[in-house]
Amino acid sequence: MSDRGSEYTGKSVDEAIADGLAALRLNRDQVEIEIVSRGSRGIFGLGSEPARVRITPRPAPPAKPSASAKAATPPAPAPAAAAQPAPAPAPSRPAPQEPVAAARDEERAEERAEESAEERDEAWDAGWDEEEAGAEPSAPRPLEPMADVGDEELAAMAAEMLAEMVRLMGFEAQVTTEWQDDDDDSGERFLLLELQGRELGALIGRRGETLSAIQYLVRLMVNQRLRQWKNIVVDVEHYKERRVAQLTQLAQRMADQVVASGRAVSLEPMPANERRIVHIALRDHPSVYTQSSGEGDRRKVHIVAKS
Repeated sequence: MSDRGSEYTGKSVDEAIADGLAALRLNRDQVEIEIVSRGSRGIFGLGSEPARVRITPRPAPPAKPSASAKAATPPAPAPAAAAQPAPAPAPSRPAPQEPVAAARDEERAEERAEESAEERDEAWDAGWDEEEAGAEPSAPRPLEPMADVGDEELAAMAAEMLAEMVRLMGFEAQVTTEWQDDDDDSGERFLLLELQGRELGALIGRRGETLSAIQYLVRLMVNQRLRQWKNIVVDVEHYKERRVAQLTQLAQRMADQVVASGRAVSLEPMPANERRIVHIALRDHPSVYTQSSGEGDRRKVHIVAKS
């Protein structure tokens, strides 16, 4: 261990300090603590870094003389002059806040700020939910446009934002852009941003959850800059195209089963955009219809025979 102390890491500053004190077998009053890095949670759990602290043991105080040593010491001669009055004690100052306590307070403040931001994001995201029955995606409340932006300029802006986000997440990918028409006969065009590269599966996540979060952030950044709603879709290596084909085949297969047995079939819980694919796939079916039930992550589609 150097004169500057030793560094310890943990998921949080408090955890790093606890590990360091346990390793040194000291308590907080016996050490100096320096916060080197508070760490980072990364983006969607990727690129996170642990918190780091440097702990330096304080030098031991000088040993107090024993009682026998005090007895052997001859008494000091009395001063010739009267003793000067002792100076008045300096007014006591409150002890500075311990670095650990200050770090804990800051972490709690950051957590409260993150919780507030999550609540605002959830309220904002409510306006982006896609209708399940095949209607056009609902948009947030109208924003005042800042300027007219052409298709090429919008595509370049969105592609640059997405590429920078992916780079900061630690991935190398190329972004291609293409304007397409929606698949529900609404005639609305949307901008497709396709990510292509190697080992990009982590950008998709479980059942596309990470990809949906990336798409939401790109939409939010673009729409906040333009102050108007633009329909932007983000995909990775044609994942969504393959998923649409899989869900469409599943819907047709389950519909045939319902027709043959006369009994309704319930699919596994799905996010709103995947439930919408099933609804669209069977909306013109002559013998079955679809409906959804449940709340939140447990909401699912039921395929029911027409009477």
